[in-house]
Amino acid sequence: MRNDIYELLNRITDEEKMILEGDTSIRKELYTSEDEFVVDSGKLLAQGKLIDIRPHTRFAYFPTHRHNYIEMVCMLKGQLTTHFVDGETLTLQAGDILLLNRHARHDIEPCGKDDIAINFIILPEFFSRTQIFYDRNDILRDFIVASLSERKNYNDYLLYHAKGILPVENLLENLIWTLTYHKNDMNTIAMSTMDLLLMNLCTLSSDTLTDMSRGSNSITIQALEYIDTHFDNGTLDELAQLTGYSTAYLSRILKQNTGLNFKQLLQQRRLQEAAYFLENTTLTTEKIIKKIGYENSAYFYRIFEAKYGLSPKEYRIRSGR
Repeated sequence: MRNDIYELLNRITDEEKMILEGDTSIRKELYTSEDEFVVDSGKLLAQGKLIDIRPHTRFAYFPTHRHNYIEMVCMLKGQLTTHFVDGETLTLQAGDILLLNRHARHDIEPCGKDDIAINFIILPEFFSRTQIFYDRNDILRDFIVASLSERKNYNDYLLYHAKGILPVENLLENLIWTLTYHKNDMNTIAMSTMDLLLMNLCTLSSDTLTDMSRGSNSITIQALEYIDTHFDNGTLDELAQLTGYSTAYLSRILKQNTGLNFKQLLQQRRLQEAAYFLENTTLTTEKIIKKIGYENSAYFYRIFEAKYGLSPKEYRIRSGR
């Protein structure tokens, strides 16, 4: 890791200054608006971004919490100890990469000045927008699919020991550099680099290989792949024909494993594609609407604004196009 990146990440933040000055508890209002301590991506991510980073807050005990996003903790220097609600304790060492699903509830012991951990905030939408398919039989792929579910049905975490794995270390450094120095103008590069990083992690062995039962999760993966490539004209009937399952069974499995039905998953994917076109092309909104499979413009405008809090025109201006 370049020295200038280390120095930047090692700086004392305003929050850490307050802790060192005597306010020794984590200020929950910086992370959540809920009574339950659920770290909220809305507090940490800029509008329209799917991934970002922030250094882990040192010097204070971080109380039991979970996230409404998938978190990836990368230990750059020193160590970090976390306790899961079910009793498991992990101590991360330099080079370790810990993936936490949205259901994982854990606390973190205080870190010292030389303990540098980076938290990657990854929205669920990041994984459904990607065109890169991870290995069909890989544990990371199944973990990601289960993490998107509204119900806890899999391990809380995956832990990779990546120290000395050159491709992973290089991609991680590139990703940190991009998100640190080019936070607002290299979003596509950052997401592509994250894709490559996760693909490389797929090739590593994990020390938490408790495999996910195939069954309904395999069907969910098939359905998500279908939606990803047929978002413009896909139908539940066609998916049923391709998989050999009834529409009723598919609907029940998708709702059980993702918390969303087929129509909702299709709409989510279409809106993500619309946002991509608005950010990265000069296509008119009307052409984008047709390209993603909608015919009713008024309906598209209504659901887009409900999803992103901005009209398509405002979203495009915000993205710098």
